Amino acid sequence: MINRKINIAVIGLGQVGNYLLNELNTKKKDIEIKTGKKIHIVGISAKNKNKKRRFKINKSIFFKNPLEIIKSKKVDVLFEVIGQSDGISKKIVETALKNKIHVVTPNKALISKHGDYLSNLAEKNKVNLEFEASVAGGIPILRTIKEGLATNKLNKVYGILNGTCNYILSEMEKTKQNFSIVLNKAQSLGYAEPGNPKLDLNGYDAFAKIRILSSLAFNKKISKKKSLMEGIENIDYKDIEIASQLNFRIKLLGITEIINGKLFERVHPALVKKDTYIGNVNGVMNAVIVEGKPIGESVLQGEGAGPGATSSALMSDLLSILRGNIKYPFGLPGIKRKKPICYNERNSSNSLYLRLEVKDKPGVLSEITKLLANNRISIQRVIQIPDNKKRSASIIIITHKAVEHRSQNLIKSLKKNNNVIKKPVLVRLF
Repeated sequence: MINRKINIAVIGLGQVGNYLLNELNTKKKDIEIKTGKKIHIVGISAKNKNKKRRFKINKSIFFKNPLEIIKSKKVDVLFEVIGQSDGISKKIVETALKNKIHVVTPNKALISKHGDYLSNLAEKNKVNLEFEASVAGGIPILRTIKEGLATNKLNKVYGILNGTCNYILSEMEKTKQNFSIVLNKAQSLGYAEPGNPKLDLNGYDAFAKIRILSSLAFNKKISKKKSLMEGIENIDYKDIEIASQLNFRIKLLGITEIINGKLFERVHPALVKKDTYIGNVNGVMNAVIVEGKPIGESVLQGEGAGPGATSSALMSDLLSILRGNIKYPFGLPGIKRKKPICYNERNSSNSLYLRLEVKDKPGVLSEITKLLANNRISIQRVIQIPDNKKRSASIIIITHKAVEHRSQNLIKSLKKNNNVIKKPVLVRLF
């Protein structure tokens, strides 16, 4: 990129896109000092031109159809900040790359689904596809893996990758309030989507990030295998309280690792010890831990969500492009990245936390312990909390390590049991 003048387009003016646009406008001089390039915003696009936004937009450069910007303007760098995995998000990125335009996006859904195809397009057209902001917001984890740890052999990456879930679990512990109340609070503060926060709560958001981390850390194509993905919707304050009494906290973890040469990805709530590093990452914070040789263990922590943190990563990608760094999107040529061989999750094993709400009558505990024995799951500890008013009881069981397929068979059996009055809660120990 030889020209001093760089034309930029921003597609999507939601919270992040609007914040980014303001950053671009207010930091032009800073960008010129650091890169020697003058940026000029030539086109913006969003669903609604007249929507009330936090920062004013220049309506004279507004395009209803974002593809028209590429047709009618010379664009050097395009920001895609819409957030869909397909549709106009995919179309605009694909079109930009084919027209030799650098693309920067925070869109983890798009990259986790179409990253291999889009990175091949970027390589073919000798432009950058940058997506630092797609994982852990303002934490530079992708650049750390691609550049800072480039010569290390990594074997495991895990952490807290969803600020919404971490805020909810932390706030439940802090306030002793139940899930639904804290979720409403998270929505009012802008930490959770006001309409449908399902993709945060069910683990999908964190899992898209794990797919991206796996590909970068282990030099693989993006895995398409259906893997273990669970969210926090079934976690009750009662679980937070009991975990605390046992010296644990509940965290939603994303984990990817290589076991005997095979890729094992998963996202699920986990009981972590209170005295561990990951057990003390609270609120909307994210943390990522990378294990490998010779680095050992490397930890990055910071704000993982919100327009400020996301824009910070987007601006970092922009400056990298303006400095003339043409890079492979996933750290090495697509032809060198192999299709992963995936580990069978049914063979994995964990100690379990089980909470069962049951009818309070003789023989129920005996029935449940028999079901565990039938599935060859041994008990480490049992806690029984009666509720005399409701004539029910909470039974909490901590198990020794159990094979995953046996754990799932146990849950199926418990759901069918007439004495179990609510859906069982299962949390794996980490």
